[in-house]
Amino acid sequence: MRFPPPEPAHWAGGCRGDGVAGGRGGSASAAMSLEPGPGLPFLPGCAFRDPMKTSFHRSQTLGYKNGFAFSRLPTVGIGGERLYVNQLSQAELDELSNKRPTLTYGQAKQAPPSGFIPAHVAFDKKILKFDAYFQEDVPLSAEEHYRIRQVYIYYYLEDDSMSVIEPVVQNSGLPQGKLIRRHRVPKNDHGDHYHWKDLNRGMNITMYGRTYRIVDCDPFTQVFLESQGIELNPPEKMIFDPYTELRRMPMRKYVTPSDFDQLKQFLTYDKQVLRFYAMWDDTDSIFGENRTYIIHYYLADDTVEVREVYKQNDGRDPFPILIKRQRLPKTFVDKKKTFPSCVLEISDQEVLEWYTAKDFAVGKSTTLLGRTFFIYDCDEFTRNFYRDKFGITDFQPVEIKKKPLEEVPQVIPPYNGFGVLEDSLQNCFSLLPKPPRKDVIKILENDHKVLRYQVALESPNPEDRKRRFILSYFLSDDMISIYEPPVRNSGIIGGKYLGKTRVAKPGSTTENATYYEPSDLTIGSTIEVFGHRFVITDADEYVLNYMESNAESFPAATLQSLRDHFRPRQVVKETANSDILMLGTSKQELDELIVQVWEELKLHKYLNNKNIREAFLQCDKDGSGILDKAKFLALCDSLSVPTNAILVNKLIDLCSCGEDKINYHDFLRAFPS
Repeated sequence: MRFPPPEPAHWAGGCRGDGVAGGRGGSASAAMSLEPGPGLPFLPGCAFRDPMKTSFHRSQTLGYKNGFAFSRLPTVGIGGERLYVNQLSQAELDELSNKRPTLTYGQAKQAPPSGFIPAHVAFDKKILKFDAYFQEDVPLSAEEHYRIRQVYIYYYLEDDSMSVIEPVVQNSGLPQGKLIRRHRVPKNDHGDHYHWKDLNRGMNITMYGRTYRIVDCDPFTQVFLESQGIELNPPEKMIFDPYTELRRMPMRKYVTPSDFDQLKQFLTYDKQVLRFYAMWDDTDSIFGENRTYIIHYYLADDTVEVREVYKQNDGRDPFPILIKRQRLPKTFVDKKKTFPSCVLEISDQEVLEWYTAKDFAVGKSTTLLGRTFFIYDCDEFTRNFYRDKFGITDFQPVEIKKKPLEEVPQVIPPYNGFGVLEDSLQNCFSLLPKPPRKDVIKILENDHKVLRYQVALESPNPEDRKRRFILSYFLSDDMISIYEPPVRNSGIIGGKYLGKTRVAKPGSTTENATYYEPSDLTIGSTIEVFGHRFVITDADEYVLNYMESNAESFPAATLQSLRDHFRPRQVVKETANSDILMLGTSKQELDELIVQVWEELKLHKYLNNKNIREAFLQCDKDGSGILDKAKFLALCDSLSVPTNAILVNKLIDLCSCGEDKINYHDFLRAFPS
């Protein structure tokens, strides 16, 4: 069987000994363009190039959609070949591998639940026993300072209760036996109780203020806790009472006299005193400060004295001695930590080391009876003594800098809603609050200037929507008051609804409060007053006149809304003025025509004059007395008024003011109630 020779393009990049093509074109792309013959290895010279393949890049599987990254399965392979195998993700493969066919094998059968055994039956007479001890202080005894008492801690598994029992020791003189009766012992102040999981060897447990040290347990307890997966600590050795052991094995003590000659020390160093200048930093406590002291060290008997340095007019009582002359302990014996030093004198048996001259040095801190002193200088005699005795030559004084006072940021508490915000804020600045400053110039310029608006309450209750209020804005202090005029037989008591106060806008905070201004009060706008919403429906003419005279201080939209609102009223005034001019000529003619229309409408008995008047008044929402002509005619048709009659049509022409406006007050004179 013959094979065609390989194409030269296959060998353009060269060939290595392992059969992998190299070169700059990319070995993966070149390999993917070759298809081996049937039964031949995939090696150079054994594959054939497809001249139709020109693209060898991989399909894009990552993309972004709406700003989020997502992955998709490739649809074509390298070279643009169509992938007919549906590739699944690893999660889908795991789901298919773990899914069991329900139709073939049916639903998986669940194991029957085990029988329930109550705790008082399962753990009946099963008790955990721990060996423990606690230490008890003995303050009024010269022979012992503390006492070790051994106890047994029992934990009852059936009800999670505990008890503590101390074995009775003959002639101990102590009340022994049951120290804590059997009950559930509280663990903390949150209502939790001790559980057997909280108990282990080598730990401390506190019950009712007394701390017990658990050292060991019995075999049953060890087996039970290990079966529950609890890792037990190694057992500890039980500690016995030292006083009891001392009574059993009395030991004789011998005190070897010291070879130090105190008389020689007194005769050598008599009247020789080391003087150190120190400072105590107490600024961390409340009302604390840096206070200077003088430390005297008497070489004759190794005693120390601390004197306080007072300054003139410092406000302190003259008690110069802070610590009287005495030997000061530096290190106590470990077993003498509980020694009541405030009552009894300290001897060499309780102190391991006393303060000596080598413990004081310039530039170092020294703690004397719990108070830390920083030594920043000494006198000349002290320098000569340390130079001759210890060979110290560095006595550079330390410059003491006063610690700057930490500025505490003033935190303003949140506004509680009582009173005006600025007035309540003054209570945070001083104990005697002063009223906030007022703009006197503004008060004098705008005194007795009030902008009045008519507002309606925006409420889901139909009765509240009919209520009308008078909102007064005082320009002198930017305060708002609301008054409700009394309405007879309305069931609502009128009067003052809101006293004078500044009203903040919705969304304003106490740190940056914004209040309503006259520019915010436009016709049709909604204002929120302490949770109640009001809609402005009308205003005084003084509001329009004031804003037009101060147009530079108000937005154009606010001024335009008022002009649009008052334009129908100005038309009525102009019409009234024109009617007054022609009153002498047309008044008598209008009265005669009204009488004729009234006589003619008497023939139409189906007309209800009262309903007609109420319909016109209800249609005129702004109360201007002017209606559009189209609206007027539509209302007459709905009320069956014969507008096509000659006299009625003539009356409508006389009541017209302008091209498309009608003054319906003169028209209603023909319909007396």
